[in-house]
Amino acid sequence: MVGLDAEKMVYEISAKQISLETITELIASGKQLSLSKEMKNRIKDCRAYLDQKISQDEEALYYGVNTGFGYLQHVRIDRKEIEQLQYNLLQSHACGVGEKVPKHLIKIMLLTKIQSLAQGYSGVQLETLQRLIDFYNHDVLPVVYNQGSLGASGDLSPLSHLSLPLIGLGEVYFKGEIKNSREVLAQFSWEPITLRSKEGLSLINGTQFMLSYGVYAVSYAKELFDWADLISVVSLEAFNGNVQPFDHLIHAIRPHKGQVETAMVIREYLEGSEIAQAKDKQVQDPYSFRCIPQVHGASRDSLAFVKQTFDVEVNAVTDNPNIFPEEDQVLSGGNFHGQPLALGFDYLAIAMAEIGSISERRTYQLLSGARGLPLFLVHDPGLQSGLMIPQYTAASVVSENKQLCTPSSVDSIVSSNGQEDHVSMGANGATKCLRVLNNLEKILAIELLTATQALEFRKPVKSSPIVEKLVALYRKEVSFNTYDRVLATDIESSIQFMRRWRLDEIKSL
Repeated sequence: MVGLDAEKMVYEISAKQISLETITELIASGKQLSLSKEMKNRIKDCRAYLDQKISQDEEALYYGVNTGFGYLQHVRIDRKEIEQLQYNLLQSHACGVGEKVPKHLIKIMLLTKIQSLAQGYSGVQLETLQRLIDFYNHDVLPVVYNQGSLGASGDLSPLSHLSLPLIGLGEVYFKGEIKNSREVLAQFSWEPITLRSKEGLSLINGTQFMLSYGVYAVSYAKELFDWADLISVVSLEAFNGNVQPFDHLIHAIRPHKGQVETAMVIREYLEGSEIAQAKDKQVQDPYSFRCIPQVHGASRDSLAFVKQTFDVEVNAVTDNPNIFPEEDQVLSGGNFHGQPLALGFDYLAIAMAEIGSISERRTYQLLSGARGLPLFLVHDPGLQSGLMIPQYTAASVVSENKQLCTPSSVDSIVSSNGQEDHVSMGANGATKCLRVLNNLEKILAIELLTATQALEFRKPVKSSPIVEKLVALYRKEVSFNTYDRVLATDIESSIQFMRRWRLDEIKSL
């Protein structure tokens, strides 16, 4: 490995499975990667087996090794042109369009691609995999585009862009700039990799574009769940809501895991609240308050299912064909098909959109003039519009999420002259799911803005210690709204507040 900082901790890729949490921690910590001796041996043994297999039986056809690709699978490639075939593959398939993939997602793409190829079923050279590790360790991040994958033969186009710098083509992010990859290779005295048989196919077959979005989406969704639960408690307190719906007895007789967990979290957040203990409660609250455990809980269960799917995928081999040296087999299959991920993204998008939907309803209720709160949460409604229009914004974003939740996975389109006749559209589902999560963050920020404003009208009665801590921190950045002002600034400040603070930090204060 070239020029590693000896003081930095190194994560060794081994036969041990890697978790989504580990990937998130690796990206955040800046740890570097290395390969265990066992994985190096697997990679070399697989490569040697493939070379031997080709030389022993020159008449046999091995897809993508000595044949064309897709519909062109029946075209035999002359042995002396096998290496050129791999270069042609990378260049011809690099057809990405649209926005550039964020750098933190490219880093995950590299890591998950390395993890997959390191298993020793893909036939890549050790040198090729080592160069991908060097890219990761030195933050040489290929420029990748977010449109162009059907999520079926793997993420062909995005992974082609990810792989171009290996052969000195394409562009990379390096030290805050986009540079020609060959220029950056020269800075490290790296020669372009000479690809051997099947390597191009191993590099661009796979689900790592979708998977990078999935790893990030699961982590992001967990953080938003933490905020959704706590902000809902601020709203409940501001609305002078009844705490009876969160009693453990209710949830014990309908014990969906997410529902039980959510109710428990709400009870913990309400501990020590004077407002919660007050007797002046209505018998029943609107569903957006009363059914927080059922709605948040169902979405939390959905997230758990989706996480399980992605946990399997980060440890999977998803290129084709797969090489099994010990079994003396080179087998063509369909592990690159993104259907499990496509369904997961659609499921997660729908589940998280519902968290935004119920959040906006709580915002609406707080503005309605009910429960002794002033209309639109302002002292002089009429002259002052108060928080009337942030709810409009939340409603607009909620409706956009509904539109984004049309499933991608039910769509398909024929490609490669009919060879690829069913595709997952998981890549579209991935980018769409991230948009839903970004929107949810905005919706929750508007609820936070509204709920903290409403809670002020309950003074001098206090809420729970955790809520009081949250409001005190928040008030340092967003003041109470006494007179009309530009509220876009407050909404953005609320978003930044949520990004800056983690709930365990607030609890520890």
